[in-house]
Amino acid sequence: MIDSDAETLSGPESLPPVKWKGLTGRFLFSQTLSLFGSSLVQYTLMWHITLSTGSSVMMTLYIIIGFLPSFFLSPFAGVWADRYNRKLLMVLADGSIAAATLVLALVYRSGTEELWLLFAVAAIRSLGQGVHGPAVGAALPQIVPMEHLARVNGINGTIQSVMMLVSPIIAASLLAKLPLSTIFMIDVVTAALAILALVFFIPIPDHERVGNTDSASQLRDLKDGFRYVRNHSWLVHFFLFYGILLFLIAPAAFLTPLQTVRNFGDEVWRLSALEIAFSLGMIAGGLLLSVWGGFKNRMRSLLYAALLMSTCTLGLSFAGEFWLYLGFMGVFGLSLPYFNAPSATMIQEHVEEAYLGRVFSVFTMISTSMMPLGMLAFGPVADVLSIDWILSVTAVSMSALVLVFSRSRRLRQAGQASSEEA
Repeated sequence: MIDSDAETLSGPESLPPVKWKGLTGRFLFSQTLSLFGSSLVQYTLMWHITLSTGSSVMMTLYIIIGFLPSFFLSPFAGVWADRYNRKLLMVLADGSIAAATLVLALVYRSGTEELWLLFAVAAIRSLGQGVHGPAVGAALPQIVPMEHLARVNGINGTIQSVMMLVSPIIAASLLAKLPLSTIFMIDVVTAALAILALVFFIPIPDHERVGNTDSASQLRDLKDGFRYVRNHSWLVHFFLFYGILLFLIAPAAFLTPLQTVRNFGDEVWRLSALEIAFSLGMIAGGLLLSVWGGFKNRMRSLLYAALLMSTCTLGLSFAGEFWLYLGFMGVFGLSLPYFNAPSATMIQEHVEEAYLGRVFSVFTMISTSMMPLGMLAFGPVADVLSIDWILSVTAVSMSALVLVFSRSRRLRQAGQASSEEA
C-alpha cells in the first residue's frame, strides 16, 4: 500500500533518522489503544442513557455537555499545539481523560450511580479531546512524508472503523454482563498503555516554535490563527461546507438508534446490528481509500461522499424492513472515509506548518460542535415529529448543499493534491 520502508525522517540532532513507516505504525497503534477504550465507554454511556431514559432530550443533553468544553478549549489547544511539544500534549490529554474515567469507575463501584456523574465526566473527557485533536492533526505531518498523507489518513480511518465495529459488539456484551464501573476501567487501562507507547516508543521532535510561553503572545497567536483562516478564502469556504454538512447529518448519526427502537423494536441486538453495519461500511471504504488514495482532487472525493450520504439518509427515512435499513446504514458508513480523510489531508497539505495546530483547532471546533448543534435543533423535534420526516428534510438539504459548493472554484483549486501520489 505504501512504498519503500527505506525512506526516513530526520529527528532532532540527538536522534538518528527514523524510518517513517515504523514510527507511523507505532503512533497509529498507540492511538488505536486509546480509541478502543474511549469508544467502548462512549457506546456504553450512550446506550445506558438511551435504554434507561428512552428520551431524545436526555440524549441531546448528554451530547451537548460532551462537546461544549472541547469547543471552547479548542482555539487555545491549537495555539498550544503550535507552541509546545505535541506528544506531551497528547499524553496530558489522554491522562486527564483516563483520570476522570477512573474516578467515575471508583464512584460507581462504591454504589453511587447518578446520571449527573456521567454528564460531568463527559465534560471532562471533552476537555481532553479538545487538546488531543489539534495535537494529533499537527503532529502527523511531522511523521509521514507529504506524498503519503492521504493514504495514511485512509489507513487511520480504517483502524478507527475497525474499532467502531469491535467496540459496540463488546460494549453490548459487557453491558449485559458487567457493572458500568468495570467497563470504565477498561478505558483507564487502554489509555495508560497508549501513554506508555507514546512516551517510550514514539519520538516526535520539537517543532521550531516550541518554547514561547508568553501569555500575551499566546493571545496574539490565537488572533493570528483566526486571521490566517480569514485571509485564505478556500479555508472559509471549506469550513462553511464542512460545518453545514455535519449539522445536517446529525439526525442520521444520533437519532437512528432511537428511530430503530421506535420503528423496529428495542432489543439490544438491533442497536448492535446498526453500529456493526455502519462500521463494516466504514472499514470497506477505509480499506479502499488506503489502497487507492481517492480522487486526486480531494474536494471531488468530499462532494461525492456527501452526495452518497444524502442518498442514504433519504433511504433511512423510507426503509420499511430492518435489513434494508441496515443496508443504507452500511453504505452511509462506506462514504465517510471519503469525507473525513480528504478533509484532514487538504489541511495538512496546504496549511503552513507554523499554523497547523491553530487551523486544526478550528477544524476540531467545527467537527465537535456542528453535529451536537444539529442535535440541539433536531433532537427535541424528534419527540414531536417523526424521525423519518426529519431525515427526509435533511437529505434534501444535503443534496442542495453539495450542488452549491460544487461550483466553488476556490475549493476545487484547494482540493488539488500538493504533490503526486506515490
